[in-house]
Amino acid sequence: MGLTASARSQAPALSAPAHPTSSPPCANRPALAAGPDPRAKIGLALGGGAALGWTHIGILRALEARGIRPDIVAGTSIGAVVGGGYAAGHLDALEAFARGLTRRKVFGYLDFNVTGTGLISGQRLCTKLEETLKGVDIEDLERTFVAVAAEIGTGHELWLSRGSLVQAIRASYALPGIFRPVNVNGRWLFDGALTNPIPVSVCRALGARYVIAVNLNADTTGRGTVEPNFDVGSANATPADPALSEQPAAGGVRKLLQRQLFGRTGEDNPVPGISTVMIDAFSIVQDRISRARLAGDPPDIVLKPRLQGIGLFDFHRAEEMIARGEEVVAREADDLDHDLSARGLKGVNQDRDALPRPLDANESARGLASPEVAEAPAP
Repeated sequence: MGLTASARSQAPALSAPAHPTSSPPCANRPALAAGPDPRAKIGLALGGGAALGWTHIGILRALEARGIRPDIVAGTSIGAVVGGGYAAGHLDALEAFARGLTRRKVFGYLDFNVTGTGLISGQRLCTKLEETLKGVDIEDLERTFVAVAAEIGTGHELWLSRGSLVQAIRASYALPGIFRPVNVNGRWLFDGALTNPIPVSVCRALGARYVIAVNLNADTTGRGTVEPNFDVGSANATPADPALSEQPAAGGVRKLLQRQLFGRTGEDNPVPGISTVMIDAFSIVQDRISRARLAGDPPDIVLKPRLQGIGLFDFHRAEEMIARGEEVVAREADDLDHDLSARGLKGVNQDRDALPRPLDANESARGLASPEVAEAPAP
């Protein structure tokens, strides 16, 4: 496809597991993008969860306070946002942004797009990301970072390991139906939670000896069960949806749109909005995928913050979520210390400059990379 060499150099690299679940490995697979680092030690897999992702900030703060500094950070969706900011050394700026959000500010960042492939184009959020991260490439970060995305049409799981950090983050959080998908080298990418919600496998493939996973949905959709013999009642008992007959008052189009998007919460008969329905449905799917993936490739420890009562669109409640992130690390502190000490990882000086830099495409072509992570085919 007609991308110039300059455009390709600015786009994030597409990487995928060398052994995808949907098809066997190919003999003519392209050159490998990066391999396990024999000196890498601690991996951190940050899961998706929309607004619940601000919890990751508190977890990172608490881990750092205990001297636990991950060598490898892999993030999906909001996990890629926080993980990317952390890997780039801008966690302070991200935390300040999160703590400064109000309901009004959150709504102000939503640039609605009724003619495209998502309700929100995401350009305002992209502009905000670029204020801090513009020009930052993933391979130049002080620690190994990978954002996980999925490809529309094929379902490929792509590990974004090189190129523009902002583009990689955008692709990883592009929630289907909510945010517009991101075009990278002619391939349309969206939220990686549809393939790998908590990217433990990425950390393992890149050589982590100890993997800390963060499951943001364990306290919400993770409690889902089966309710047999549920009585749906009679058709005549179904209440009418007031939104069907509601007309905007003069100057009230914005309020009506806000109610349609976020729903009605302060009423006797609350009605979920479009975003709630889509994000909750996505979270249920994400939870079921997470259970299967974690069972097949378990981490060494799973942090499950207690987030009951916080909505997936409550981005304005960052202070509360950051505190809950710090709390979950405190609860698991003894296990973390014991495990890391047993593996000889506790208190080890992790010199970032001593770690080998990521391999470029030429080095990979000479066979210097491991087969764990492969560069995706060019379009």
